[in-house]
Amino acid sequence: YYVPNTSRDSHSLDGNYEAFLLVDDGTVGRSGGEAAFRASLEDFISHQRTGIWGSGSIEIPVLCMLIAGNANMLKRMDLSLRTSIPWLVLEGSGGAADFICDLLEDFSSSSSGPPCAEAAGQVPSHDLQEHIRDLVKKYFSPGAEGKMEKLTERAFSIYQKRDLVTIYHEEQEGPDDFDTVLLRVLVRARKYKQTQEASPHTEELKLAVTWNRVDIAKSELFNGDIQWKYDDLKDSFTDALLNDKPQFVRLFTENGLNIINYLTYGRLEALYSSVSDNSVACALLQRRLNERQESGGSASSLQMARSLTAEGMEDALSGCRAFTLYEVSRVLSDILGDVCQPFYYDPLELDKDISTRRALKKVNKFLKGRCKYREESCPSPWAALFIWAVLQNRREMATFFWEMVSPAQVAGVGGGASWPGSSQGPVQLSYTGSKHSCRKYAAEESVLSALGACKILRELSRLEEDTETECSMEELASKFESLAHDVYRKCYESSECRSFTLLITKSTVWGGATCLQMASAADARLFFSNDGVQSLLSQIWWGDMESNTQIWKLFLAIFFPPLIYSTFVSFREQEEIEYNVLRSSPNAPAPTSRKCPFLVSRWRQFWIAPVTVFFVNVLMYFLFLFLFAFVLLVDFKPPPPFGPAPTELVLYFWAFTLVCEEIRQTLFISNKSMSRRMKTYIQDVWNKCDLTALLLFVIALVCRMFEESYQVGRAILSLDFLVFTLRLIHIFAIHKQMGPKIIIVGKMVKDVFFFLFFLAVWLLAYGVTNQALLYSYDHRPYWVLRRIFYRPYLYIFGQIPLNDIDVAKADAGNCTNNVTLIHAGYEPCMNMYTNWLVIVLLVVYLLVTNILLINLLIAMFSHTFSKVQENSDIYWKYQRYKLIVEYHSRPSLPPPFILLSHLHLFIKKKIRKIPSIKDYRFALELSSRKVNRLTTWEAIQKECFLTAQNRIQRQSDTERLKRTSSKVDNVLKQMAEIRDNDRRLKVLESELAYCTSVLSWMVEAVSQSNAVQVTRPPPVLKGCRGKSGANRSQGFESTVFKMKKMIFTHNITKDPFAASAHSARSSRCEGQQSSESPADSTAKARGARRADSDAVMPFRFTFTPSSPSHPLQLDDVLLRQLLPTHWIDHVLLYQLLHALHRHHSPAEGNTTLLT
Repeated sequence: YYVPNTSRDSHSLDGNYEAFLLVDDGTVGRSGGEAAFRASLEDFISHQRTGIWGSGSIEIPVLCMLIAGNANMLKRMDLSLRTSIPWLVLEGSGGAADFICDLLEDFSSSSSGPPCAEAAGQVPSHDLQEHIRDLVKKYFSPGAEGKMEKLTERAFSIYQKRDLVTIYHEEQEGPDDFDTVLLRVLVRARKYKQTQEASPHTEELKLAVTWNRVDIAKSELFNGDIQWKYDDLKDSFTDALLNDKPQFVRLFTENGLNIINYLTYGRLEALYSSVSDNSVACALLQRRLNERQESGGSASSLQMARSLTAEGMEDALSGCRAFTLYEVSRVLSDILGDVCQPFYYDPLELDKDISTRRALKKVNKFLKGRCKYREESCPSPWAALFIWAVLQNRREMATFFWEMVSPAQVAGVGGGASWPGSSQGPVQLSYTGSKHSCRKYAAEESVLSALGACKILRELSRLEEDTETECSMEELASKFESLAHDVYRKCYESSECRSFTLLITKSTVWGGATCLQMASAADARLFFSNDGVQSLLSQIWWGDMESNTQIWKLFLAIFFPPLIYSTFVSFREQEEIEYNVLRSSPNAPAPTSRKCPFLVSRWRQFWIAPVTVFFVNVLMYFLFLFLFAFVLLVDFKPPPPFGPAPTELVLYFWAFTLVCEEIRQTLFISNKSMSRRMKTYIQDVWNKCDLTALLLFVIALVCRMFEESYQVGRAILSLDFLVFTLRLIHIFAIHKQMGPKIIIVGKMVKDVFFFLFFLAVWLLAYGVTNQALLYSYDHRPYWVLRRIFYRPYLYIFGQIPLNDIDVAKADAGNCTNNVTLIHAGYEPCMNMYTNWLVIVLLVVYLLVTNILLINLLIAMFSHTFSKVQENSDIYWKYQRYKLIVEYHSRPSLPPPFILLSHLHLFIKKKIRKIPSIKDYRFALELSSRKVNRLTTWEAIQKECFLTAQNRIQRQSDTERLKRTSSKVDNVLKQMAEIRDNDRRLKVLESELAYCTSVLSWMVEAVSQSNAVQVTRPPPVLKGCRGKSGANRSQGFESTVFKMKKMIFTHNITKDPFAASAHSARSSRCEGQQSSESPADSTAKARGARRADSDAVMPFRFTFTPSSPSHPLQLDDVLLRQLLPTHWIDHVLLYQLLHALHRHHSPAEGNTTLLT
């Protein structure tokens, strides 16, 4: 609000505030009654703690700012300072602010060091009282003597607490550094405030973390002067984690915080319990927590709170949720699916294959105990924190954890053993710690971690309801996919064999998952476009054959198998990657192919290759379709007992083998649960196609066996042939040119469905209107629907029968408008009255559908084609991976001979318990020693990649512009300082000129007196640097006369008042250090003149000549006694000595009065 006119006794609220707290102290018409309440409120707020739990919390920082103000502000400021509330005073704002600035700056310039007698509660000196009185009169005009005394007492009390007052100079600090000034004021106030912390800098660190000013923490607290310990950093580290401050997390880990000691399972549970209530992760965790509590686990929250109390976290879960590792594990299993084994089952003492119901019962029983696992350290701390940050969609924090490698993780395993499949010889790596420690804290897999984050984020984005959060999750998922692609490309450039091993090695951190499995689950198509991934897939696709084998040779070898024993088909040597991989795996079977004869081993190498399996299945599938068509068109007999024919029975048996293969793919392809297997099977599009074709085949077979449904069965069988034929599209996925076209066709089908929605609207609108205008009555629903949908649809393609829409060309002899006759079966006549409107609507309908909608459909097709064609290579390579995995897992024999392969696999796996060699082409278990070496090599490649990225980023135009802008800001600040120094130098030169004129006058007076007799010239002072400028020398040269040799004695008599002042000044001068600069001395002299109210005390000098034959003895001590030392600088004294040595004259007179 705005008050235009206010009376003298009225009080209006300040318009600079948004909220007011009105206090009634019982007085009427007296201002300032709220000061005591305000000081108490500020003190109460300053003692409240906020932030994280226990000792990690900090007191709420309170800072008062003084801008202008009247005399009442002194009372408020005094009361606040008594409770140790810091104040920031803005210089130049006027009023009480300028009064405080003058009060503190004047005394700080005249005295330095800690508070002296005045600060100890003693009575202030007379000079200090007089100076404060003068300042009060100057700024406030108190009037009455009692009010003057109160203001003087308030000012002196503020002066005693001057350590809590900071003056802000806008010209020196700058407006951009105001937030830094505020933080420094609070940090400075913390130093003088008593605290119970073990380290005096802990509160300052917590304050810097709260303000998120890592630059101040680096410059003030982590500059090497303070030796930080783990106990000093752990609480602030937790605060940085919870409040998403990755820069402080990095700073703490670089300055003494051991992440292995910090991250226990108990702290990890506490971190998950602190997730945001609005996040998807919190909803998923809460759902799993409710599920466990409903099964009888309600007491676990209290137990968890008790376990956290020992670590000072008792306030973490008071009255709120308490998630355990079981909820975290269930959520990760829901998100990652069957790619990984369950997380955190080992500390909970759960088996990997335990059912959900049994796991709930066992966990509830386990959590009611001591829960010692919460005190254990997490074996993979960075991976655990990385997953925690990814679940909360924290971009910078997750990226930092992905980049981090602890000292234990950098350590490798020494020795000279060669890498699996490597021909580059041994790789020497450093070894630190025991083998157990290296195994336990092995470097987390960078590529697999990035792919895991991609999977988690994309699954969470599907569940996220907020559009902005969903987009940010998709962007972060794309970022981690790109990081995985780039790091693996760096690995592939470094070593091809090691990069192949990296793709198929099972991870102990990510629950036995491999990079290829995680990338497939995350739909990371960019990762599959990597040359290294495609090179490995090519080796797996061709098996033991050379990848450059021509297709026509492969077909000839299939039809004439003896060619495989010649050089017609090239095979790789025995040092191929799969056998090296098998030898490196402790659980892999021995490669028995070397023990088999050449004929058997070569036969197996050829027929188990995925490329051979693929082409044989394609050939047999074409033969199946030929048999299907022959039965359907030529040899489809009537129902029993006349049919079916022998060829039809062969077709039925062939279809039965296809059903057996689909059952194998569904039930025996992995160790997942039945529901998970069915879900995985249904998710594939081509599996849906196979399931549809086989279900239609079974239905047609049943219907075909009965006379009543024979024709229905034959019709369904005809449609089923269509579905089986369309299944052939899948074989084109292996071709680089035809593969992307499958994606294009699939996306165009989706576009057609969207187009049909638009078309249906126009069909319905035109069809109903056209029917109503042409026919007044027609009770036949079939004909009505035919005219509404079918005829308008044919109009789009140009089939427009004029007899159906033009009354003039219609045959009126066979129609009637009689309702009774129409019900009897006569054709209704068309309406002649509105026939013209039907023609107009037809023109509009054809214009919209044939031109607008059809061109819209073409534009949609064009957009889809161009979009897929740009990334056709990425789409094809991902399709190729899916196809290779499918045919890699298929049996060697195609249907209908596949039953023999099924029987062989059943005997081999279920009875003899022999794993297949094919299982180790996509999943490999290495020994712990080789896993450490592999992950260490991967970490080195990742660091090389990050270093290159940082170098490129530093050389970018954006970073150069930032550095240039920073340099320009520094130059501007330095120029401002230079201008300020120039201004100070001008003031100093003016004062020196004044001192020079006074000294010149004194020398002239002494030289003209008769009391001086010169017997010899004074000695020259060596090493003196008295000349600071030409003007000063000329001033001395022009005023100093030559003095003759004499001897004299001098007596100095001073006035009583001047003597006391001079003795006080001399005592202060003797305590000063001789090393202070001329500028500092001049500044102190200026302050002393101001303190003495610019009063010049009179001195009387009496010179009595003793003997003309004795020389004059002038020295520095004599001149210090002659001149008040707080007037001039030491440099000026030496200039005077230098001038007197060079210019001397006979004394004239024996007494001179100098004032």
